Amino acid sequence: MSKIAQALTIAGSDSGGGAGIQADLKTFQMREVFGMSVITAVTAQNTLGVSDIHLIPIDTINSQLAAIYQDFSPNAVKIGMLGTAEIITCVAENLQRYAVKNLVIDPVMIAKGGASLLAQNAIQAMRDLLLPLADVITPNLPEAEALTGVKIVDENSVLQAAKILQDLGAKTIVIKGGHRDNSRSDICRDWIFSTEGNFVLESPRFETVQTHGTGCTFSACLAAELAKGKTISEACQIAKDFVTAAISHPLNIGHGHGPTNHWAYTKFGVQNG
Repeated sequence: MSKIAQALTIAGSDSGGGAGIQADLKTFQMREVFGMSVITAVTAQNTLGVSDIHLIPIDTINSQLAAIYQDFSPNAVKIGMLGTAEIITCVAENLQRYAVKNLVIDPVMIAKGGASLLAQNAIQAMRDLLLPLADVITPNLPEAEALTGVKIVDENSVLQAAKILQDLGAKTIVIKGGHRDNSRSDICRDWIFSTEGNFVLESPRFETVQTHGTGCTFSACLAAELAKGKTISEACQIAKDFVTAAISHPLNIGHGHGPTNHWAYTKFGVQNG
């Protein structure tokens, strides 16, 4: 039996290669984890935005998952774009059927260019069906607000939102603060609420548009580290450092929100200011 850690991503495809399935598999590879994928949607997109979305039929999503679990043993599963309540229901049923472990949910709702990637009626399905299964959920500030109804303006409202998400069943909450606009604009804070304790991770804030796929990359890295047996705190720190390096060594590809640099952490390490 292979000792190689394995991770599965269930998400949408990004034809531009910066986010989604493509970013997840690049991240898995850079973290020395064997990556597999179940595609829920095919998007036509680049650094300028999303121009088309084709949702994968439910039967095909079921078939992809059956093929994976017939032959492989994922040590962690990362979930990204699901798109509709029907796909969320399908995925949730499969997660229970295959008794997945180390489930990391990135509640993808809006693309960097502003396109909606989750139908409104799907938000409730995510609350009801996916959050109770989540070992980790990694919303950014707008996603945390959409899932909880809490307007996040300070530390107290971050805590309030996290408590709601935990009450909905998620074990560990990672609220990413990259979207926050405040007086400490030179610092990017992420808040982690887990059974290992609550803590904050900080990194420099870089004024750049080279950030396409940061959310996907963070959650994929976190899942990869959990697949290798890291603790939540260890996995969160590595994911934070991985994304910080990916942003601080930009590739400058495309004419819009450019993709992050997935090999930066391995090649350059992390810049801490």
